[in-house]
Amino acid sequence: MCLLRFALVLASASLLAPIATAEPLPWKAGAASAKITPEKSMWMAGYAARTEPSEGVELDLYAKALVLVDGQGEKFALVTLDLIGVPRDLRLNVAERVEQQYGIRPAQLTLNASHTHSGPELRTSKLHGVDDVAVRQEEAGEYTEQLQHKIVQMIGEALEQAVPAKLEYCSSWCGFAMNRRTPTEGGGWKNFPNPDGPVDHRVPVLKVTAADKRELAIVFGYACHCTTLGHQKFSGDYAGYAQANIEAAHPGTVALFMNGCSGDQNPYPRRTTDLAQNHGRSLATAVEAALETTPQEINGNLRGAYREIPLAYDSLPTREQLLEEQQSSNKWVAIHASRLLQRIDEEGPLPKDYPYPVQVLRVGDQLTWVTLGGEVVVDYSHRLRRELDDDIVWVSGYSNDVMGYIPSLRVWQEGGYEGGGAMIYGTHPSRWDDQVEGQIVETVKQLRRSLD
Repeated sequence: MCLLRFALVLASASLLAPIATAEPLPWKAGAASAKITPEKSMWMAGYAARTEPSEGVELDLYAKALVLVDGQGEKFALVTLDLIGVPRDLRLNVAERVEQQYGIRPAQLTLNASHTHSGPELRTSKLHGVDDVAVRQEEAGEYTEQLQHKIVQMIGEALEQAVPAKLEYCSSWCGFAMNRRTPTEGGGWKNFPNPDGPVDHRVPVLKVTAADKRELAIVFGYACHCTTLGHQKFSGDYAGYAQANIEAAHPGTVALFMNGCSGDQNPYPRRTTDLAQNHGRSLATAVEAALETTPQEINGNLRGAYREIPLAYDSLPTREQLLEEQQSSNKWVAIHASRLLQRIDEEGPLPKDYPYPVQVLRVGDQLTWVTLGGEVVVDYSHRLRRELDDDIVWVSGYSNDVMGYIPSLRVWQEGGYEGGGAMIYGTHPSRWDDQVEGQIVETVKQLRRSLD
């Protein structure tokens, strides 16, 4: 009887004791993906020397979306694209529709391109070097219109699927990227692997886990050109293979790749499908290694700031200079001059600057995410991580608009392809001026201060 009475007392005490409940998760999150591989042959982006359209598909291209909602109802949408870049008009159109339909402010929308050189050409005007300008412009316009619709729809799906979630940050390293700026005996610079050049081998990872332990999304970054491949088949290159490997290892997870400050970084070795697959496995393995470490949980609120700054060009060419350059023995110099003369005839005087996007996001109280437009060189990542006084600083290039190479002052002074030489392959009137790095970094700092 004593034992029975003792058991009854314990049972009564347990009924009266407060029941331990789990702390509510601080975020809501949802993820979605959509295949964006062109359904027909198209002109491909990335290499000016191409003379033929695509010839099939090696690896499907995808758009991915992650939507985060904090405890105050603020929303952030991240979209990653297996594409060469993000045209400015696409960003503006998507941002307007996403704000109208879902209440996500433009400052809290990020579009990042993997910069694969094995995707479709997105430009819908001033195409040069293609086999049929009118046909290729029409194809690019149709594809871009469909892409915008898919992105907006995908963000809505991710938002609709949002559930309570936990955010965790971790990182590791991966080593196949190498600086591609090598000095020559004549004092110039050539595109060639430079083992002594600056690199950024960090692999930042953001893991999003639902309350029921489902892994909703894994966002990961790396600073390297997506140029392992150079053939005529559509492919996400190493970044596409890395995402596929991560999703195979984590069923139900959406893997999103964020290219970093890789304007002067190439994958080595390169040029074959096997190497693209190998680099993808290496990067996926680095992500798995990061997930083995002790993560840092991200808690707090979402804040975002976005500004387009007038990035100034260097001295503009005169009509007389362009007419002279039209006669150059360098066909690319001659073509560039013809483009600018056509631009002057159609639009008037050449612009003195370009509206360059700078975005800073505070994801919780720990993570500062800087997203920069264009092909930003690696110096920006090192400088911003050094000068921003936050727990975690993640810097991504190729975001919200990809208008060309963005050199640091060092690279601008050295010259070469990334320092301004690549401008002849587009419609920019000249290279940027020497104040570019300071202007961008100061804007980042101003936007960061505005979020305190």
